[in-house]
Amino acid sequence: MKKILKIDSPNDYARFVEAPVLHPLISIIHFDELAPFRHSLNNYGVYGLFIQRQFPEGLSYGMKTLQVSDASIIAVEPGQIGGLEDNGERISLSGWVLLWSPELLHGSELEHQIERYQYFSYFFTGSLRMEPDERLCITQLLSQMRQELLTHDDSPSLRSILLGYLHLILEYCNRIYLRQLSEEDNGGSDLLKRFHDLLQQYFRENRQLSQGLPTVTYCASALAYSPRYFGDIVHKATGGTAIGYIHNYVINQAKSLLMNGHNISETSRLLGFDFPHHFTRLFKKMTGLTPSEYLGK
Repeated sequence: MKKILKIDSPNDYARFVEAPVLHPLISIIHFDELAPFRHSLNNYGVYGLFIQRQFPEGLSYGMKTLQVSDASIIAVEPGQIGGLEDNGERISLSGWVLLWSPELLHGSELEHQIERYQYFSYFFTGSLRMEPDERLCITQLLSQMRQELLTHDDSPSLRSILLGYLHLILEYCNRIYLRQLSEEDNGGSDLLKRFHDLLQQYFRENRQLSQGLPTVTYCASALAYSPRYFGDIVHKATGGTAIGYIHNYVINQAKSLLMNGHNISETSRLLGFDFPHHFTRLFKKMTGLTPSEYLGK
């Protein structure tokens, strides 16, 4: 059975690594100041940013292994499990950790805005690669936040100041995320070719007969992307959605089958639909016509 550290409060992790406890709802930890500590596989009940020069190999998030670059940021959100299971080894790291409770956000604009930061998602399995100036700015903001916590008692005004700093740091992270997305978009045509080839292979091997229509999750995984990140890249490359691309491919296959003499029921089955009316509904949604109307044109 895996050893899992439950982090229901930001200070659960602070105590584990023997860092100072500064506030009940937020923890700012400077790894460079700590004695060596053990690895931990964490069950997060909090949000967090791990901002480090280097990360241990083999870090996981959910059921996936993270692809981590040097001088980068890993973002975590409540409800996920991530890290590296304690194996008895003690490690020294360089960087910072910012952890905060969802309670800190209650009633603030950031409570609603945080959902748009897609780099927190379980489906984003990479790290945010910082430029040197970004790393400097973010670490300076963390240092200033910690100084606020060290010199001022908890109060509504302090929490408002902390939220301001937090919002700024999250915006820096979002800029990095969007830049990486744009860099991936530069290879968008190659991705679309591989996406199209994958769909061709799926139907050539008749996987739809046992597995049904290909899903975005399946395609993203087969192409080594997270579903949400994959969807963002497809959207930037085509202006549409990944599921829309799949549906368009399926309907083009349907038109070919119909024109080659297959009836609606046969076409539906050959494409992996559970029921003919599901096929008819999608066909009309995509073409504006029912299969019968299409054949009658």
